[in-house]
Amino acid sequence: MVRVNDERNIVQQLELFREFTLPRRRTKHPAEWRVVAMRECPIPKHMQICDAPQRAADYWRTHVENAAYFNPEVECLIVLHLNIRRRIRGHHLVSMGTNDTILVHPREVFRAALIAGAASIVLMHNHPSGEPQPSEADIRVTRDLIRGGQLLKTEVADHVIIGRPDHCSLRELGYFYT
Repeated sequence: MVRVNDERNIVQQLELFREFTLPRRRTKHPAEWRVVAMRECPIPKHMQICDAPQRAADYWRTHVENAAYFNPEVECLIVLHLNIRRRIRGHHLVSMGTNDTILVHPREVFRAALIAGAASIVLMHNHPSGEPQPSEADIRVTRDLIRGGQLLKTEVADHVIIGRPDHCSLRELGYFYT
């Protein structure tokens, strides 16, 4: 009698273990998706149009630096979504890296912008060192993303690197081509 109860307990424990450790299998059927805004980011009227790197930097300092996910000790890449008239529609966090590098893939950069219907984007990331000068990797990735945006018909308007207290625009430095 004791042995049967012990075997039942073991079976029940195994079933519980499987229930909590095995990942759920994905069904064979497609799913319906939707994009949901996480929080509102109200901005003053003078900051609604992002036609200069200073306005992108102001947006960063107003909304990104105060966000719960932001860590100033590592590089964070944010994509600012703009409509056809360069009005800010929103932003999304693409990736967080280490103190001197960040992993960036064009798919992740453009995914939310395409879903949200952005006409153009502004890439923004911080340098934890405080020096806003672009590295060779920053320039190379920016050029790759410009080419990706051309294929997707979504313009990369600028890439702004945020330092402390300055910022740097790769477009103003002449790294963008048409």
